[in-house]
Amino acid sequence: MSDALDMTAMYVMHGALRRELEQLAKVTARVDDDPRSVLRTAAGWELFKTSLHVHHTAEDDALWPALRRTLADRPDELVLLEAMEAEHAAIDQVIDAIDAVLTAPETHAGAGLNGLRDLTEALVVGLAGHLRHEEDQALPLVRAFATPRQWAHFGQVHGRRIGADIPRLLPWLLEGADEQTVATLLTPLPEPVRAAYAAQWQPAYAALDRWSVGTTAATGSGRAVTSA
Repeated sequence: MSDALDMTAMYVMHGALRRELEQLAKVTARVDDDPRSVLRTAAGWELFKTSLHVHHTAEDDALWPALRRTLADRPDELVLLEAMEAEHAAIDQVIDAIDAVLTAPETHAGAGLNGLRDLTEALVVGLAGHLRHEEDQALPLVRAFATPRQWAHFGQVHGRRIGADIPRLLPWLLEGADEQTVATLLTPLPEPVRAAYAAQWQPAYAALDRWSVGTTAATGSGRAVTSA
């Protein structure tokens, strides 16, 4: 319905998730640190889970339902939207299983470690496959049928769910992004948010070794992002 939808934030989010999947794979391949200790205490796992939860629940609650109403008489496209939600649910199950391993007693350490590696491999493969599926099939559907108003509503829901986590999730999202992309995502934000990002949030994030044992993510308050 519109070729004017700006999907920059969507692709930046996908890129950030892929970046963290690479880090997760490296963590579970380590021999110098027990990956369970890393995931239990490092900031990276929590940042990844929080960002993914925000992104997927905003799609499930605000993006796919709007498209479903528009595509009510197109059963093939409705099947695709159902697949998107099913893939989200399957990914959530793997994350829950990983967390269960992390909180399990250490009585069977070897089995737990092997199980964690199997689960993280399943997460890497499953989420990477989902992102490709969404980009190849679902996002073209969004471009073709979503209205600017529907797209803006999705962005607003996404932003509200980031909420007070913006000081840590915004720098996480923009890590490695080029200057033009950073400007595209920051420009619509209120000036106090842009100032806080430059002066406080980004420097704090840059100093964080988020996949090391015992690290914690910076926290703070801030206004929600209004586009996604």
